[in-house]
Amino acid sequence: MTEPVASKLDVGKGEELRPIAALTRIATEKGAGLPGVVWLGGYRSDMTGSKAEALCQQAGSNGQACLRFDYSGHGASGGSFRDGTISRWLEESLAAFEHYTSGPQILVGSSMGGWIALRMVQELKARGQGDRVAGLVLIAPAPDFTLELMEPELTDAQRAALERDGFYEEPTPYGPDPNVFTRALFEDGRSNRVLDGLIDTGAPVHIIQGMADPDVPWRHALRLLEHLPSENVTLTLIRDGDHRLSRDEDIARILAAVDGFAGKS
Repeated sequence: MTEPVASKLDVGKGEELRPIAALTRIATEKGAGLPGVVWLGGYRSDMTGSKAEALCQQAGSNGQACLRFDYSGHGASGGSFRDGTISRWLEESLAAFEHYTSGPQILVGSSMGGWIALRMVQELKARGQGDRVAGLVLIAPAPDFTLELMEPELTDAQRAALERDGFYEEPTPYGPDPNVFTRALFEDGRSNRVLDGLIDTGAPVHIIQGMADPDVPWRHALRLLEHLPSENVTLTLIRDGDHRLSRDEDIARILAAVDGFAGKS
């Protein structure tokens, strides 16, 4: 089994230049013909989380290539988190995909990473590279979360802070520092909407969603289903699953879904 290799990729030019940290594992002879695996993390998560580590470990056991990286302002990457938007993180994801991978890949997107994955498919298809996506595993996917999930719940104080300061903060149970949401993130989210028509992925999709998720309601996964083709789409609902879906049994379901797309199950 090959070991992951750490590197950095510069994305953007001039003042927009930011180094994106990545961990890559190359394919071995054992994995010849198998698609690679690309991890797309969530808002304020990084590439060293338990799900990402488990995916990388499984890919290594299968001989598959694996790519994981941190968006700008996240983990080991450079850049300011407050500069982050879906468009900016999408640009970095596409750059990493183009630089580090070859051939078909399975995109595994968690929470916001699910939105990024869907936008990547759209952009790759526009470039004539839609066949590079072998499948999508979407974990508690949060497409259009700024418009669909957050804007309707904004308080008067939060709306005022967005208008006055350009951002607002709120506590999070996932870490000691508060979440920061910017006006730019909300405005840019509108231009990256995917729940406004058919999302023609051209590849099979497996959605894994917890029904006890306090951040992304399970009905949002049903909303996403309405915008996907009727064929080759699977939804797994976990009655007691939370947003992270990081329990051993949750991770086992995720790994099984990835193996299914790789023809290993």
